[in-house]
Amino acid sequence: MSGKYILIVDDDPDLVETVSMMLESKGFEVGKAYDGIEGEEAIKKRRPDVLILDVMMPRKNGYQLCKELKSNKWTQEIPVILLTAVGEAVPTTSYSHADGMSVEAEDFIPKPVDAATLVEAVQRLL
Repeated sequence: MSGKYILIVDDDPDLVETVSMMLESKGFEVGKAYDGIEGEEAIKKRRPDVLILDVMMPRKNGYQLCKELKSNKWTQEIPVILLTAVGEAVPTTSYSHADGMSVEAEDFIPKPVDAATLVEAVQRLL
């Protein structure tokens, strides 16, 4: 299982650090980006084996990035786990569950994220 590269894209530095440490402790290599544009750049530099993607981010949200990745031959096979606080936020934001269903992510994990659940999801998708 080791040597697999996981990219985390989330605008919450605490979450990125927590999840990174847990994944690294399982032998994964971890990349970090803090918004959708940074995530896009990171993917161009190195294609991840699994992408952990927050939905609500500045500059480019997770739905937009996931949709772009799934329509690109080079990146469409990358398993995507969307992290979403959208459940509670739907009434107060422009995000919806329908957006999530339309982007073909492999998994959805609600926030606040349980890091162990996230690691299990990563392992299942590999």
